[in-house]
Amino acid sequence: MEVKATTILAVRRDGKTAVGGDGQVTLGSSVIKHTARKIRKLYKGQVIVGFAGSAADGLALMERLEAKLEEYRGNLLKASVQLAKDWRMDKYLRRLEALLLAVDREHMLLISGNGDIIEPDEPVLAIGSGGDYARAAALALYRNTDLSAREIVEKSLKIASEICIYTNDKFVIEEI
Repeated sequence: MEVKATTILAVRRDGKTAVGGDGQVTLGSSVIKHTARKIRKLYKGQVIVGFAGSAADGLALMERLEAKLEEYRGNLLKASVQLAKDWRMDKYLRRLEALLLAVDREHMLLISGNGDIIEPDEPVLAIGSGGDYARAAALALYRNTDLSAREIVEKSLKIASEICIYTNDKFVIEEI
């Protein structure tokens, strides 16, 4: 059975970064949870990570990233590169089906099991079932308003929740 879940969105503006995620988890054609927490603060609260995909896989990858952050003293870019290498090369990790979105004060990264580490051109990044909707809304708000990063995340996730059937309006938002 296919699990569909998640919209995760990150926006940086005026030195603040907000990352938000919805709480819906869908199994087949049924919503089985409304308040899942898909974002976490790592490394002494200096990094925020969200995942899209399998919950077990996403949480396992978050744990791996946290270990890499400890190893590289909070350097998100180095930790992400090493995680992506391991994810791509390790027989067990290769099977994990999730995407990570990770941010600190300097970087905003999408990390995949294909070895991708993508930093967007603009300070807006989204993953998950409703990611494209949230990203489009966030870019429009970022380019055309003076809203804060948090306000853009809230409004964009709300728009995504009105379009994507796999996204609800029970948001968790973290800021650094």
